[in-house]
Amino acid sequence: MFRVNLFRLMTVSVLFICSLFPAISQAAKFKVLVVMSYEEKLSWCENMKKGIETALGELSEIKYFYMNTMENFEGGARKAQEAYTLFQEFKPDGVIAADDNAQVLFVVPYLKDKVKTPVMFCGVNAEPEQYGYPASNVSGMLERLHMKESIAYAQQIVPSIKTVGYMVKAGPVAEAVLKQVKSESDTYPAISKGFKTPDTLKHAIEMAEELKKDCDLLFMTSMGGLTGNDGKPLTLKEATSELVKAFGKPTFTDVTDLIKHGVLCAVTIASYEQGETSAQMLLKAMQGTPISRLPVAKNKHGKAVINPTALKSLGIKPQPMVFQKAEVMKTSE
Repeated sequence: MFRVNLFRLMTVSVLFICSLFPAISQAAKFKVLVVMSYEEKLSWCENMKKGIETALGELSEIKYFYMNTMENFEGGARKAQEAYTLFQEFKPDGVIAADDNAQVLFVVPYLKDKVKTPVMFCGVNAEPEQYGYPASNVSGMLERLHMKESIAYAQQIVPSIKTVGYMVKAGPVAEAVLKQVKSESDTYPAISKGFKTPDTLKHAIEMAEELKKDCDLLFMTSMGGLTGNDGKPLTLKEATSELVKAFGKPTFTDVTDLIKHGVLCAVTIASYEQGETSAQMLLKAMQGTPISRLPVAKNKHGKAVINPTALKSLGIKPQPMVFQKAEVMKTSE
């Protein structure tokens, strides 16, 4: 009799404990919507995604939405509407919005101070106040280009560099980069000579040839989507390749995607860090930490990247030291 009662007691206890697991699992399972400004194929987005999943992958169901505004900014407003429809259907516990275009087109008009869902941004070049951040439900991580370090690295490769120009496709990113350059260019190891914001390939080539007269080095980023001669937007590879050729001198950037398309070097921003940090902040918010206790963060880490294909095409034979601790990345075919 005692054995039977003991067996029943153990069975009931096991069933009771097991019944708790679904509740525990469900309570720990957050739903997260990630809205990326750019295209899924970009390594910038791929690495950011890895960072997000490092922090949230085991705890969350994550849905990704790509606005594709690198190569089609004009279609961004329609994509933002689609992202908001997905937000309403998915009903996430939290949102991550990557890069400036997602703030301009999606977060500010649809989510900021309009919903209680916590939102974390990442990869933002503009000052947070430009978007009204931090807001009642929004905080996140800023992206600051390693411009000074990149110019210094380019000078290690080509010591004769004395002047630098800048080219960014017209749009929110260009405005933010220009503001950063203006605020700190007096600390750069080369003299800044010009800042161009083209919207067509024709204008971009003309600007590159103009900058070539006064600049030993050219910064370029966010070039995908420039309108070609046929009126259609160019891919990032097409636009970057044409501009590298038009400038004909050393070039640098902030992301590895452009290195693969012919740019000489960079001290890149770690998009993995952007994704992981913003995801860690979102997790705290979803677990109950008030947004007011999650201050806006800034990126810290950068990595030198050099393109041996570009070195060869420019006839540059640098000192071996430039390859130390640098990632070597050839131009893709």
